[in-house]
Amino acid sequence: MAVFIALLWLPACSGAIVKSASGMMTGFSASVMKQQDLQLVRDGAPAYLLMVDGLVESHPDNADLLAGAAQIYSAYTSAFVIAEDPERAKILSSKAKDYAFRAASQKCEKFAELRDKPFAEFEPCVDVFEEDDAPLLFLVITCWATWIQAHSSDFNALADLAKVRLLTERMLVIDDEYYYGSPHLAMGVLHTILPPGLGGNPEAGRSEFEKAIEISEGKYLLVHLTYAKQYARTVFDRELHDRLLKHVMDTPVDIVPVLTLQNALAKQQAKELLDSADDFFD
Repeated sequence: MAVFIALLWLPACSGAIVKSASGMMTGFSASVMKQQDLQLVRDGAPAYLLMVDGLVESHPDNADLLAGAAQIYSAYTSAFVIAEDPERAKILSSKAKDYAFRAASQKCEKFAELRDKPFAEFEPCVDVFEEDDAPLLFLVITCWATWIQAHSSDFNALADLAKVRLLTERMLVIDDEYYYGSPHLAMGVLHTILPPGLGGNPEAGRSEFEKAIEISEGKYLLVHLTYAKQYARTVFDRELHDRLLKHVMDTPVDIVPVLTLQNALAKQQAKELLDSADDFFD
């Protein structure tokens, strides 16, 4: 950490420093994703969040730093904050969304122009994202979705779901297998986040979850967890619910090293869902 903190005091004009800092952020993120100790990550991440804020403050127009900061803030919020501290989640998810939007705006002028416009005006900017933009596009999707979840009591925030769905549809076109089928996972959530009476489509969501499982070969346990939580509980399918969560519990957490942290989180939450299943399905 001392090396990271020292970077904050170096001159902001050095391109080599920005490149080095961006590389370290990438390395740090990769290392964290391989961690099994959730408490270690929970305790250590806040200091790193302050560090990346300092880097972005020194280099506010660097798209790589902005994207790295957005990814870290969104992941930390989703994993450790949103279920426990709603007000703090609003603050952190807003920062993640701001960083992601600024990163996308640096690389996509049309997104910068239209991101805050009504849906009809926003729609044309989606097609400018090409296959090479898949990581950036998916970052915008995840940060925006996390922000909406944190602000779910705000109807104006919920209205943005239409924009996120449009971006996700584009993601499915340019690279539907990205990060172990995550675009299908995202679309499954979008289909099941609202009840059928308000526009939700559980069966369409089920198809997307199944596709994500196929692409990930059952190794990305967050898919099974979300499938159980968003679909099986919605339609009160106890058999499917328990089968999906049993798969999570029985699969080695490090079956894919870069999925270790997410799989560990999935196991923790799967146990909680299984423990509460009798009460839920009673």
